[in-house]
Amino acid sequence: MMKKEHNDVSKFLSYVLRHQPEAIGLELDSEGWASIDTLIAGAASQGQQLDKPLIEAVVASSDKKRFALSADGMRIRAVQGHSTAKVDITFSEKRPPDTLYHGTASRFLASILAEGLTPQSRQYVHLSADREVAIQVGQRYGTPVVLEINALAMFEHGHQFFQADNGVWLVRQVAVEFIGQ
Repeated sequence: MMKKEHNDVSKFLSYVLRHQPEAIGLELDSEGWASIDTLIAGAASQGQQLDKPLIEAVVASSDKKRFALSADGMRIRAVQGHSTAKVDITFSEKRPPDTLYHGTASRFLASILAEGLTPQSRQYVHLSADREVAIQVGQRYGTPVVLEINALAMFEHGHQFFQADNGVWLVRQVAVEFIGQ
């Protein structure tokens, strides 16, 4: 029961901290931070019961480290994956490894190979240094396909790479010439 509860809370937190904070009357600052007290009150107004120990447990137990707590423990944010324009986390540019991976579903492959990777409704394309993680991501959307991204070549051509606190690599887009299979 605990794992299911944590999973349900994680999904709820992802929804309000990445995509729809206004659904519970939550304000995010430009770095994505929100008051935990306001989050708890807003969630309660929508029938979602949260408390600080539960939120802290979900943050600590998240295998993908999707969330971070502020140093004082009073605020929370999603570390990446935002679709709301109000949030634009300041990441430091970082040199990527030679190859990164992107997991997707086979039904999207033709479009990607024609147009490249774009962030769609999010701010960045998400890439992984781990092929297995990319497979897991692709499985969420159908039959998985893993694309190999020539990240170092992109970087050397002037594309900026960032890395979120949870290790996810972020880039604004990936042109077709940097995509392999």
